Amino acid sequence: MRAQFLIVAWLLASAPLAAAAQEAAAGAAAKPAEGAAAEEAPIAPAAKPPAAKSLSELLDLVQKGYSVERGENEQREKEFRENKANQEQLLADAKATLAREEARSAALETQFQESEKRLAELETTLTERLGSLGELFGVVRQVAGDTRGHLQSSVVSAELDPGRQSFLEELGKSKELPSIDLLEGLWFELQREMTEQGRVSRFQAPVLTTGGGEEQREVIRAGVFSAISDGEYLLWEPEVQKLRELNRQPPAIYLDYVSAFQTADSGMEPLAVDPSRGSLLAVLIDTKTLFERIPEGGPIGYATIGLGIIAGLLALLRIAALSITSRKVAAQEKSERFDTGNPLGRVLAVSQEHRDADPETLELKLDEVVMRESGKLERFMWLIKVVSVVAPLLGLLGTVTGMIKTFQSITLFGAGDPRMMASGIAEALVTTMLGLFTAIPLVLLYSALANLVKKITDVLDERSAGLIAERAERANV
Repeated sequence: MRAQFLIVAWLLASAPLAAAAQEAAAGAAAKPAEGAAAEEAPIAPAAKPPAAKSLSELLDLVQKGYSVERGENEQREKEFRENKANQEQLLADAKATLAREEARSAALETQFQESEKRLAELETTLTERLGSLGELFGVVRQVAGDTRGHLQSSVVSAELDPGRQSFLEELGKSKELPSIDLLEGLWFELQREMTEQGRVSRFQAPVLTTGGGEEQREVIRAGVFSAISDGEYLLWEPEVQKLRELNRQPPAIYLDYVSAFQTADSGMEPLAVDPSRGSLLAVLIDTKTLFERIPEGGPIGYATIGLGIIAGLLALLRIAALSITSRKVAAQEKSERFDTGNPLGRVLAVSQEHRDADPETLELKLDEVVMRESGKLERFMWLIKVVSVVAPLLGLLGTVTGMIKTFQSITLFGAGDPRMMASGIAEALVTTMLGLFTAIPLVLLYSALANLVKKITDVLDERSAGLIAERAERANV
């Protein structure tokens, strides 16, 4: 047991010593003999140290490793002592370089501060020398921008070079003081636009048609207000810088002057112009006529129109019939022969048939005939009167329904957008208008009918009273 213990202890003690010896031998083998040659020579792989076979051999290996390390340390100390003088020189050189750079930095800082002061002085001098030129530059930019927008929406651009707008746009965006040439160019454009306002010009220009095409036409421009071609008004489109046809021309009262103005060679001719440069013309052509507003009245509007047409036609027919009857009655008054084709002739015929009757009987017979004839004369007058009264009531009904729609729109969408309420308001107003348009003529026609009927019945009553009086006189005799 003791022998085994000694063997294990020897193995455990020899293991670290062998490892240390191996590391020392590897370091010694890797260390070059000379510093300069070692840097250039390739590094050779370390030789594997021989394995120790006994404690004596292990001790020798350890001693050799100590000797190698001691030699390396001595070599390093020698090199450090040799390079110490060089390190001090490098440190001195670095300090000198730092001092030079700090001096240069101070000089540059001083120069920068002096330049800042000089720049401030120059800016002050520039501001003083500019004076009112700075305000002039601002005014020029503003005027150039306003003039560009004015020329873009002017119909004069259809004839003149559109490039003048780009010139004004560049002038308005310029960051430098304008030159004399630029100021003269701005003045020229302003003066030319003012001059063109009083001229009537005839020129060729492309015109956008309603079908989506483009045609080259002869255009007549009346100042900056209106442009006409082929007897029609044209509208200037600033977005595309071209003239275009109107989807619908203004009323005939304005178009009546266009043809004469277009064919005139000299002198003065009237022409309807738009002082708003197209705004009023666009609103005018978008304004709906009476017939275009009828659909806005809805079913109530159509019902009112239908009743009005029926009652109006019936009133006209009755007026024509009563006029013929009135002429026949007037002719019967001048004739001694009885014509049963008119009311007065039938009254006289009844008087002749009862020529032997007493006055009371004759009066009853004549009253009967006059009442029958009056009923014939007043035929269908009740319908005309009823429609004339009902038409405003239908208009009022349409007003109520239209306002209901308006309030429903307000409830759903609010009152922020008037267009959402336009349909209900249109129905309310259009039905009222249609009701009045229907009722007023019918009231006049009913009055004319009543007057004709009264005129005829007055003649019948007068002749009846005369016949009764004549029969009473004869009875008394």
